[in-house]
Amino acid sequence: MTKKQQFLLEHNKLSPLNLQATTSLLSRFRIEKTSLFKDDNWSIDKLRRPFILWLISLTAEEKENIKPPKASLAQKGGKKKNEPR
Repeated sequence: MTKKQQFLLEHNKLSPLNLQATTSLLSRFRIEKTSLFKDDNWSIDKLRRPFILWLISLTAEEKENIKPPKASLAQKGGKKKNEPR
């Protein structure tokens, strides 16, 4: 498990649903707040508060644009309409 994944798990465990993080949100946060990252360290103590402040500053539209593209049916294990069962 990467430090980023550990941060994600810990943050989401401590947060209400409206402040839950995704890997896409964390990646964008890192891009926009590069000065907070000296290395690949995702310290929950150092980064959680700045992440929450950044997250609540986003509009609903900005959050929607950060979401990863929806997976195709094949990736989700679903079947297409004309596909035999």
